[in-house]
Amino acid sequence: MTRPEPQATRTPYDDVVLVAPVTVPYVRYSIEGAHWWIGRALQALTREAGIAPGAIDGLCLASFTVGPDTAIGITQHFGLCVRWLDHVAMGGVSGIISLRRAARAVQARDADIVACVAADTNHPDSFRRTLSTFSRFAQDGVYPYGSGGANASFALIARHYMEKFGATREDFGKIAVSQRSNALRNPNALMKTPLSLDDYMNARPISDPIHLYDCVMPCAGAEAFLVMRRETATQLGLAGARLLATIERHNAFSDDPIQVRGGWAKDIGELYAMASIRPDDLDVVQTYDDYPVIVMMQFEDLGFCGKGEGPDFVRQHDFTIDGSFPQNTSGGQLSVGQAGAAGGHLGIVEAMRQVRGAAGPTQVAGARLSLASGFGMINYDRGLSSGAAILGGDNA
Repeated sequence: MTRPEPQATRTPYDDVVLVAPVTVPYVRYSIEGAHWWIGRALQALTREAGIAPGAIDGLCLASFTVGPDTAIGITQHFGLCVRWLDHVAMGGVSGIISLRRAARAVQARDADIVACVAADTNHPDSFRRTLSTFSRFAQDGVYPYGSGGANASFALIARHYMEKFGATREDFGKIAVSQRSNALRNPNALMKTPLSLDDYMNARPISDPIHLYDCVMPCAGAEAFLVMRRETATQLGLAGARLLATIERHNAFSDDPIQVRGGWAKDIGELYAMASIRPDDLDVVQTYDDYPVIVMMQFEDLGFCGKGEGPDFVRQHDFTIDGSFPQNTSGGQLSVGQAGAAGGHLGIVEAMRQVRGAAGPTQVAGARLSLASGFGMINYDRGLSSGAAILGGDNA
C-alpha cells in the first residue's frame, strides 16, 4: 500500500472517547417529523449510557429536515440545558465535523458529555423539497430547468473518472454488491435482498453511467453517539472507542476542472501521523458512499493506493466482512439507506461498534483500528467537504 509521508501533528485527542453508539432503525417513509427522530435518538443515548438527560451538557445536531428549528430550538423541545451547542449543516461530512468539535469541547472542559445526533425524516415529498432548496445553485441555476439532485453531477464525475483511470461499471458494481452482502448481516439495513453483479449491471439507468444501484435510497432514521473524556466514561462504567486522529478540509483542489480527488488527499499524512499508524494497520474501513465512484476515489485519497490505482485496488480485494479489506461493514448507505444527515454518522457509529467488538453479526474478527470518512455538500459540480477519523479499541 501507499504510505503517506508523516507530517507535523496537531494537539492529540488525549483521553477523548466515543461511547453509546445508537441507531434508530430506518424506515423508507415516515409520518413523523425530524424532531421525533431526534427525540428517539436522545432517548436511546441516555438509555445506552445509563444517564439522565440532564447529564448531557453539550449538543451537536445535524439535520436537513428539522427546519425552521436549529439546535437551539431542540434544547427547549427536549428539556436540555447545555453549556455547549452546535448545529452542523454540512451533510455527509457532518458526523466527522461534529466529532471534531465535540472532542475539543470536552478536552477543553467546555462540556463533559456531548451528544452528537443526526436525524432526518422522509415524507413522500420531502426529498424533492430538500433538493429544490439544497443550495443557491440548485435553487436558481438547476432545479427550475428540470434537473434535480446530485445524480447528474456525479454522473459527470463518474464518467470522467472512468475515462481518465480505466474504471468500469463492473468495478463500481463490485463495491455495491459487496456492501449488499454486508447489509444482509445487518438487521438495521433496509435492503434485505441479495444483489448480484448481473442485477447491478442490468438495473435501469438514472443518469449515465449512474444506474439504480449506484444511488442511495432516501429514508428516515437517526444515528448518534456521545463524546466525553475517558475519566467520565470510567466513572459511568462505559466502554469507549478512543479517538486517535481526525482531518477536515473544504473546497480542496478547486482548480481541477472535474473532481477526481477530495480534500482527504491534502491531509492524509497528518491523519496517520497523528494516530501513529499506517494505512495497512487498519482492520476495517467505513467510507462515505453516496456513490461507488466516491468510494473508489477514497481508496486512493485515504492512502490505500495511488491516484488512478483505485480500479486495480477494487479488482484485487474482497470488501465483505470476512474479506481481505472489510469495508462499509454495515452495508453503507448504498444498502442500509441514507437517512439524510445521519448518513454522515453511519460510518462513525459502525466504526465504534467494530473497535469495541460490539458489532454483532457485522463484526470483523479482531478489529482494533477503524477509519470512518465523510464527504458532502455538492454545490453544483463537486463535493466541497471531506473529513476522516481514526478510532481505536482499548487494545489498539
